[in-house]
Order: sequence, then C-alpha cells, then structure tokens
Amino acid sequence: MANKQSYLGEFEHCVLLSILQLKDEAYGVTIRAQLKKAIDRDVSLGAIYSTFERLEKKGFIQSRKSEVLPERGGKSKRLVKVTSLGHKELLATKKCMDIMWKNIICDQA
Repeated sequence: MANKQSYLGEFEHCVLLSILQLKDEAYGVTIRAQLKKAIDRDVSLGAIYSTFERLEKKGFIQSRKSEVLPERGGKSKRLVKVTSLGHKELLATKKCMDIMWKNIICDQA
C-alpha cells in the first residue's frame, strides 16, 4: 500500500476477493450474488460497476467483453480478472490489517 492512489477500500477489497473466488465466471451479477452469499451484503450492480471502473483505473483488474449471448438478449458480459498488481495490493492490504489486528482482543458480544 504504497500511496493513497493504490489504497483499497473495504468494498474494493471484497470485490477483488469475490473476483478471485469466482475465477472465470466473475462479472457483475455473479459478484453481486457472491457478496450476498459470503457477507450478506446487498449491493446494486451500479455500485459494482463503478467499483470496476476504480479498480481498473488503479490497474488492479482487467475487464473484457464476452461473446454476445442469445440467452442475455444479445448482450455480452463484462468479465473481470485480478491483475498481478491487484494480487500484490490484496496481499499488502492483508498484511496491513493483520498488523493492525495483532494483539486486539474483541471480548464484546
């Protein structure tokens, strides 16, 4: 986490982890479902796509359009994958959080 430009927000972090979990099936709808399943968080597709824009601008993801699919009314999917820079940033963020959480005891129920 070298500078503010590369800082990962909490939602960006969750989206990147969802992309990694979904592998080749990572696109807006599947990421939305993954976030609901994993962390019980309802998010709009607009929030996901605007996060894609930020992550792509930072170099943390790459996106591409799938082939046009008849079952989607002739529309393509915007498939995304995490770049090597995105992997590095996830690891740096995890390391930072591990340091911050070290020796913290949460004893409130």
